[in-house]
Amino acid sequence: MMEVRLNKYIAESGFASRRKAEEYIEQGRVMLNGKVVKNLGTKVDPFNDVVYVDDVKLKLKEKIYFLLNKPKGVITSTSDEKNRRTVVDLIRTRDKIFPVGRLDYNTTGVLLLTNDGEFSNKLTHPKNKFKRVYIATIDKDLAEKDKEKLLSGVYIEKKKGKFTEISYVKANNYKIVRVTTVEGRNHFVKNMFSSLGYRVQELSRESFGDVNVKDMREGESRIFTYKEIQYLMENR
Repeated sequence: MMEVRLNKYIAESGFASRRKAEEYIEQGRVMLNGKVVKNLGTKVDPFNDVVYVDDVKLKLKEKIYFLLNKPKGVITSTSDEKNRRTVVDLIRTRDKIFPVGRLDYNTTGVLLLTNDGEFSNKLTHPKNKFKRVYIATIDKDLAEKDKEKLLSGVYIEKKKGKFTEISYVKANNYKIVRVTTVEGRNHFVKNMFSSLGYRVQELSRESFGDVNVKDMREGESRIFTYKEIQYLMENR
């Protein structure tokens, strides 16, 4: 889980470029857990393996992960030209981090932030189909025929999209809708409802994969552990 190729590990440690790292591996100058390795396809567990080049022990820049219950009125970005508060401003860390994906300005809920680009790419790449669950408050009752359309698929921005599940948060209340999707396109939930004439008044991401913020206040954040990352990647 989360293993990387040895040449990439060497490069990310800052010791040498990937090309140079491959040369060192072929020359027998690289040791992995006390043994010389010459196979360019060798993979490294960054959390547990020990790598030396010559007599230098390599160490990657520490990867950090945060879980935030994003509040309203905050930009999902690292900076804002209008000097509005960003999600990064809510996290206490000296490290440079960035949000994984995005939530709209007034959308609340689950948001991960990290300095690990590979982790971010895995979570947001469409092929990996991470499940996202949202609670949407819409401006009128969702008609049964429209519910079926949203499940079978509608076209937004000339591309078909659909919800994989739709349910209601409260009995006999058809304006507060829980929807599940594996799509991560910008404004996806709002655009899905808009395509059928509904306006989303409030939106919250309840979960991403199996990650939720049910025990966290809006604006609260905490460190997201490696065990949680493993669970997320293995149980999407």
